[in-house]
Amino acid sequence: MELFALQSGSFLSTFLDSPLGRLVLAAALGLFLGLEREWSQKSAGIRTFSLTSLVAAVFTVAVRDAGIGESLLAIGGLLVIVQGILLAVQGLKSGEEDALSLTTSVSLLVAYGVGVLVGAGFVLAGVTVAVVSSLLLVLKRELHGFAGGLTREELRSTTEFAILAFVVYPVLPAERDVLGITFEPRVAWLMVVTVAGIGIVNYALIRSYGGRGIAATGFLGGLASSTAVVGTMLDHVRQRSEAASYAVAAVLLANAAMAVRNLAIALAFTLFADGTEPLWKAIPPLGAIVLGSFAIAWATADWRESVDIDLESPFSLRNVLAFGGVFLLILAGSTVAKAQFGTAGLYAGAIISGLVSSAGVTTATVLLYRGGTVTGQVAVNTILLATAASVVVKAGLAAAGPREFARKVAMWSVALLFVAGAVAGAEAIFA
Repeated sequence: MELFALQSGSFLSTFLDSPLGRLVLAAALGLFLGLEREWSQKSAGIRTFSLTSLVAAVFTVAVRDAGIGESLLAIGGLLVIVQGILLAVQGLKSGEEDALSLTTSVSLLVAYGVGVLVGAGFVLAGVTVAVVSSLLLVLKRELHGFAGGLTREELRSTTEFAILAFVVYPVLPAERDVLGITFEPRVAWLMVVTVAGIGIVNYALIRSYGGRGIAATGFLGGLASSTAVVGTMLDHVRQRSEAASYAVAAVLLANAAMAVRNLAIALAFTLFADGTEPLWKAIPPLGAIVLGSFAIAWATADWRESVDIDLESPFSLRNVLAFGGVFLLILAGSTVAKAQFGTAGLYAGAIISGLVSSAGVTTATVLLYRGGTVTGQVAVNTILLATAASVVVKAGLAAAGPREFARKVAMWSVALLFVAGAVAGAEAIFA
């Protein structure tokens, strides 16, 4: 049964494994889904959504655990569909705005599906569907605004990329042995798609929220393109010397975003891999960079300041394939360096490659770790070295700016790397 990654003997795991626990969770997730509909004053709100998820879980538990009422699930789903249609018709007759969008009707069906998933024991899947669905409801205005702002070329590039992503993935083999090393082409392609997806999502976020203070500008801009953040801040401090404080903060927050992205890649592709221990050890050193960057930015800058960043649109198949090419080169170089020079060669390659793309090094390292080529500690060290190299690159770029700006970026960058290194060293000693 799919449950959260908990110890088998823990109370929460035992509770969620019981029918009562699954019923309670289903009702809670339905309530969570209904919050936005209630706030938007729609025909169906918290109670309707919660009851819909609960009844779906009841039917599923009855079928799964008691073996009775197998037709109940189909009947319940049909009733939810009929109820959704009636709500849409009622909204149309009353002149309700967007009545024909059927958002509430589809959301009710999603709530029913969440109840079925949780009732069947697929807790993580049920929670994920509920959270993603709730985000889609809450971000309605932002999503419509972003989609409406796309150019025809961006829309075409997105469609081409989506088609290529879904066509290529099933064609690729699951595993291949290359020079005695286990290589996972599907996972590699999924990583490329994930990194591209992160860029697209954060491009959307920076267009929606980039003007809401230096925190959003630096962090969201860093997730989309940390180099663009540094370039924008350089231009800004050259025009206004008094902008150095929050320009430094933006660069540090871009470093934090880069560390968050690398950590997310390291955990996402090892957390559910069979026979592979998640790279939990990457959390303390990369977390130190993230928390340290936010702390310094909070203490030294006015977060109300805002700067517009001119980001290159990520809706380009060429950009995605370019990252894929860089990733393959880094993967090949890391493999050769490890085979010829051992761990020291891998570390040296990570530093050099990290000057170009720390995300590429992270994805390549995770693949090597999944294939058993490197240990968990070596993988964490490699990712940390690539992240450090990226921080150094930003400090080097900042050196082209005014002396005060360059000095502060270099000083705080060295301090962050020192703390991260100290955390990683202490972790290795006490492990």
